[in-house]
Amino acid sequence: MADVLRKTNLVSSSSSSYIGYRKVQKYSSSVVAKSCRLPSKVTPQALKSTTLHNSDFLGKSVLLQENLGKSKRWNYLKFSIKAQAGLRLKKSQTWWEKGLQPNMKEVTSAQDLVDTLLNAGDKLVIVDFFSPGCGGCKALHPKICQLAEMNPDVLFLNVNYEEHKSMCHSLNVHVLPFFRFYRGAQGRVCSFSCTNATIKKFKDALAKHTPDRCSLGPTKGLEEKELMALAANRDLKFTYTPKPVESAPAEEETVPAIVPSHSISTLPLPLPLPMTSLEPQDLEEKNLVTSGR
Repeated sequence: MADVLRKTNLVSSSSSSYIGYRKVQKYSSSVVAKSCRLPSKVTPQALKSTTLHNSDFLGKSVLLQENLGKSKRWNYLKFSIKAQAGLRLKKSQTWWEKGLQPNMKEVTSAQDLVDTLLNAGDKLVIVDFFSPGCGGCKALHPKICQLAEMNPDVLFLNVNYEEHKSMCHSLNVHVLPFFRFYRGAQGRVCSFSCTNATIKKFKDALAKHTPDRCSLGPTKGLEEKELMALAANRDLKFTYTPKPVESAPAEEETVPAIVPSHSISTLPLPLPLPMTSLEPQDLEEKNLVTSGR
């Protein structure tokens, strides 16, 4: 085998290192090398023709033509390996991603939560706070998805507690699963925590606040103190400018009218009290009579 390689000038006589056999294919004038096992026998018929640009094969460009009878098998094996690797690397779906409906949305940030509530108009919005490690959240999730499918006009917002823990603390959410209902100009209409066993509480709140209604003012969304808490949180990229407080109009001071001096004498004077000429003894007897003695 070494003699055949020397005859084809693939191994330089001055080089003492072993150069493994490489299977090459010809595509135009380029060279593509692929590693494979060293065959038991290398015959001169395996290499039909050889063209060398240089005498030594030490990193030089080589153009070879050979029998490609086994190339199809190699390509098939290569494709099979890629297909198996792709199947293994495919990401499995998490439990909170299963059964999601078109009217269910995941909140990505505090700004996203505020904007979604303000843009909902008169629509009922339910904010669902959950955690991937919460067993009650996992058990309740299929029923929430079923209720979302039955009420397509209601918007469900999912807040991952583990990803938005700082935001949940600012909103005073410390119990899971936890729900908050928002509706138009009324803002937050109710909030509570329930599990799979107390799902009736959720259904009752949904039936109470779902009927169509018309708001008498702009959509309120989060409360003022909650917006201030989010803006004060350094972990969140959220800014909020408090609304200016409208001051009540100042009452006009009433100036007392000045009475002219010439009309003072015409004002009626208080009548003098009648003078009593009773003796002290008579006064004592009178007091006793008036008191019922």
